[in-house]
Amino acid sequence: MNLNYTDEAKLTTRFEEALVYAAQLHAQQIRKITGVPYISHLLSVAALVIEDGGSEDEAIAALLHDAIEDRGGAKTGEVIRQKFGDKVADIVESCTESDIVPKPPWQECKQKYLENIRNSSPEVLRVALADKLHNARSNLFEWYTYGEKAWNKEQRERTLWFYRSVIEVAQLLGVSSFLLEELERVVKQLEAFSENISG
Repeated sequence: MNLNYTDEAKLTTRFEEALVYAAQLHAQQIRKITGVPYISHLLSVAALVIEDGGSEDEAIAALLHDAIEDRGGAKTGEVIRQKFGDKVADIVESCTESDIVPKPPWQECKQKYLENIRNSSPEVLRVALADKLHNARSNLFEWYTYGEKAWNKEQRERTLWFYRSVIEVAQLLGVSSFLLEELERVVKQLEAFSENISG
């Protein structure tokens, strides 16, 4: 499954509308460790999707990939479907670990996510890999900067297990993508850094 097709992502007013909507939805959210406004993550994921050849629908889904999970559950999903169409909503739903508040246990959420992407389209995989790549890069910065203050041993182990599991699913699906290769590279760095902290 090759994700690196060329699909001119001509961004229209739909993308602009999605950007404003995402900024409004996540206005009060910050990244847990650094305190950076959460919109930075959404912009980064959208940029990775666009740079990888993703369509406007994929770029919009990248901006909104955490909206259902973090900002209103299934109701937000209905708004996304109404505003941006079925394709965007389907991608966002597939990238959602849970639409229930409070969320189910961590392991249950992650297993559901892995099952979603195992049975998904190339479009979903592109957004999912871009999301995990930016998260892994952020983790690398946080672990390098804060060490144990940011991530204890249990958090490191389960986070690395999850990244490895996403990589394994993508490999089993035969994905050929810069996003996957880069995620593998960053996860190896995280593993090496984690071993240094533990050692």
